[in-house]
Amino acid sequence: MTKKISRRLTELNKKVEPKAYEPLEALQLLKDTATAKFSEAAEAHIRLGIDPKYTDQQLRTTVALPKGTGQTIRVAVITRGEKVAEAKTAGADLVGSEELIEEIQKGMMDFDLLIATPDVMPQVAKLGRILGPRGLMPSPKGGTVTTDIASAIAEFKAGKLEFRADKTGIVHVMFGKAAFSPEDLLVNLKALQETIERNRPSGAKGRYWRTMYVSSTMGPSIQVDINALRDMKTDGV
Repeated sequence: MTKKISRRLTELNKKVEPKAYEPLEALQLLKDTATAKFSEAAEAHIRLGIDPKYTDQQLRTTVALPKGTGQTIRVAVITRGEKVAEAKTAGADLVGSEELIEEIQKGMMDFDLLIATPDVMPQVAKLGRILGPRGLMPSPKGGTVTTDIASAIAEFKAGKLEFRADKTGIVHVMFGKAAFSPEDLLVNLKALQETIERNRPSGAKGRYWRTMYVSSTMGPSIQVDINALRDMKTDGV
C-alpha cells in the first residue's frame, strides 16, 4: 500500500529544487518549510561511505553542539557511594544504584540519557535488552560511562549528543530546533560535520562523504552541498 503524502507536504516539496544547496541557503529553506503546529527539530541525515557490519567501519561518538539542542534533557545516573551525591549536586534528574536498575527493569523509562560509572557497569549490563534497542545503553565511546559525572551531566545538558551510523551507513542526528536562526543552525551543523570528519573509521576506504540532507521534523528533505560545508572555516561560520 502506497503511503499517501499530505497536501501540506506536497506543497512544501514544491519549494525544494532537486539540487545541492549552499549550507546557509539550505538551512533557511529548512526554516521556511517548518510549518507544523509544534516546535520542530532540525535533523541531518548523512550517508557515509562505510559498511558498519565491519568493526573498523563503525561510527559511534558524541558531538558538542555550540548552540545547544533546544531541548531539555532528562539525565539519569546509575552509580554508588559518594558519586550519588555528586550526581545529584551536578543536576541529574534521577540518581540511584541497584534500586534504579530494578525500576528500569520494571519499565520505568523517565529519562532521555543514562550515565553510569564503570564500577556499576556489570550490573547495568543486565539492562542491555531494554536499553539497547532505545539507544540508551551507556558506553565509553558515547561518553556515558565515566567517573567524571559532573562534567558529563553538564556537557549533555548543554548540548552534547551521542550518535552513530545505522546499519546502512547513514547518520541521523537532531542538530537543533527549526526555530533557531539559520546562522546558529549552521554553527551546529558545521560542528557535526567536523566531528564526523575527525572520527572517520580506520576501515573507511574511498569516498567517505556521500550525501547530506537536512529537514525539519515534518518537512521535506533538502540536500546540502557537503563540499561547501566542509570547506567552511569554523571561525567564518
